[in-house]
Amino acid sequence: MAELDSNVDILTLNCGSSTLKASLFLTSGQRTHYHYEHPSDHDHRQTFTDLLDDIQRDLNSSYLSIEHKPQLVIGHRFVHGGEVTDEVRLLDADEISRLKSIIHLAPLHMPGNLLGVEYCSEILAKQFHLIQFACFDTAFHATLPEIAYRLPIPNHLNIRRYGFHGLSYAHIARQLPDLLGETAHGKIVIAHLGSGASLCLLESLRSTDTSMGYTPAGGIPMGTRSGDLDPGIMLELMSRYNSTDLTDLVFHQMGLLALSGGESSEMSRLIASPSKNARFSVDFFARQVRASIGGFAAKTGGIDALIFTGGIGEHSAEIRTLICKPLGLLGFQLDETSNQQNATSIQTAGSKPILIIPADEEAEIARIVKLRLLA
Repeated sequence: MAELDSNVDILTLNCGSSTLKASLFLTSGQRTHYHYEHPSDHDHRQTFTDLLDDIQRDLNSSYLSIEHKPQLVIGHRFVHGGEVTDEVRLLDADEISRLKSIIHLAPLHMPGNLLGVEYCSEILAKQFHLIQFACFDTAFHATLPEIAYRLPIPNHLNIRRYGFHGLSYAHIARQLPDLLGETAHGKIVIAHLGSGASLCLLESLRSTDTSMGYTPAGGIPMGTRSGDLDPGIMLELMSRYNSTDLTDLVFHQMGLLALSGGESSEMSRLIASPSKNARFSVDFFARQVRASIGGFAAKTGGIDALIFTGGIGEHSAEIRTLICKPLGLLGFQLDETSNQQNATSIQTAGSKPILIIPADEEAEIARIVKLRLLA
């Protein structure tokens, strides 16, 4: 690592369950953002091909006057890091092999994460000297106390709560002191609501509880994932499906898609739909989110502020209303005018803070990769 110039361009790749996002951070300070939707057949390969074609074009135009291969550093978002608590790890052969061995912990995300590494090596390495890093969503939750990460199962099984969306939570936690002052160091709930959705309890800006568990399939309902289920349901499903079909069912056919009777997994479409099934799925989702918020309040003795982020959290005023309306007993009350405007602060004058903070995992990836290069 000593020979690597820390003053290099950084490309971040963030392959989510429904989208592929990337940002190119140039040393000039310029940032170019890329956003793609995965096709309905979950073929991430085509999405990566489109992205890397665009990035290759933009990078080559930046280096037309350079005769030798310039350096490019790539930071990949990895949903699961397993037992590793490092924020960033060099993607050498050993690390790639380790990550392949834990694909089963996040089968909806890890293949796409690894595909990004493979494709960058194949395509971008032709024009650039590459060094690639893995940045882990699970690392932010390394501060979970035992009471939060232990599960009521035998210890020798080595199965625990990990927590996810950590890069998003870390990015938001870093902004809270400027937005909330001393309140930021209190008890804060962040609701990261999108196709994948989870909540995190912060105390003194550190993760002390979170809704997702051993894999990103747990917690509250999501676009195509159920969230928490009675273990007996999984035993019953095991008697009806083989492992491949059951995995597909768990990650691609549950959640909002199932609740709406197959109408859609997209919250915006469900809100706009006149059907009873769509309305039911919207109400079910909001009820489960506010139940999770109430659960954190009960665990920690109250909440000082509530933060919304993620595609749904940032853009759906109706979902925020449904979630917050019953939370007056916790001291939260929405100002509907600012809520409809998607303002940063959306609480009434007498309410505890309710904020909307845009998710930006790419900025967090670039930040921690830069710190690694400077170390």
